[in-house]
Amino acid sequence: MSFLLWAGFIVFVLAMLALDLLIFQRKAHEIKIKEALVWSGIWIGLALVFNAGVYFWAGRQAALEFLTGYLLEKSLSVDNLFVFLIIFSYFKIPHKYQHEVLFWGILGALVMRAVFIFGGIALIERFHWIIYCFGGLLIFTGIKMSCEKEKEIHPEKNFILRLFHRFMPVTHNIESGKFFVKIDKRWFATPLFVVLLVVETTDVVFAVDSIPAILAITRKPFIVYTSNVFAILGLRALYFALAGIMQYFHYLRFGLSAILVFVGLKMLSADFFKIPIGVSLFVIAAILLVSIFASIRWPKEKIKK
Repeated sequence: MSFLLWAGFIVFVLAMLALDLLIFQRKAHEIKIKEALVWSGIWIGLALVFNAGVYFWAGRQAALEFLTGYLLEKSLSVDNLFVFLIIFSYFKIPHKYQHEVLFWGILGALVMRAVFIFGGIALIERFHWIIYCFGGLLIFTGIKMSCEKEKEIHPEKNFILRLFHRFMPVTHNIESGKFFVKIDKRWFATPLFVVLLVVETTDVVFAVDSIPAILAITRKPFIVYTSNVFAILGLRALYFALAGIMQYFHYLRFGLSAILVFVGLKMLSADFFKIPIGVSLFVIAAILLVSIFASIRWPKEKIKK
């Protein structure tokens, strides 16, 4: 039964990705806010339908764990959107090609997250004390995030990118949305593939914070991975829906840092005091809503004045 669940879910994910790439996004085009909002609604709706299925299959506790994990990963993934925006701006990638980069970047992220999840669960089961390391890491990351003034990245300092440049020449042109082109019988990578490399390597950094956070909610592999997948799959649509207004949610960073600290404390106290999953869901949702409301109520422009 467990094998069938995993197989069925993987087939579903691959079918949705194929549907998106081969039919809805067959031609490169600039994704408008309306289209992005529709796809965001579809992915959120699918996640909620799946959540209902978890409720009838595994009960209320598992359903709450999935919903809490999904909300946690969704809120943390918003921080990724700021980085994606900076990366695309840095490399001057046209809007119509950004979707394809995110598509393949997220496909790679699904594989890497699986490795991190099963690796993290195996570490906790074998070396229980590592749970305190994860908890401390989350608290440290949360405090560090709240102290950061501006989100900055330096692609030119990316080790993987510098290593790649040693073995593969890169063109200066986008080359009609291709990742590789052949010029004078020699293969060249395009800026799109360079950006894909940066997106993939930065996602590894995000996973270091993200995976320990959800492992504080539940250690059931199927719940952890599926909640991660649904949060990641909706990330592309969310990016295009919020790309123009993300700068206005200036208090969201403090909300995300508070969530990481809370989850870190939950992980550290797990052996002494169990925080009910319903309480965790309420706290994460409340912090997220308060940070969004504060950003709207006290805009950055007015604060500067």
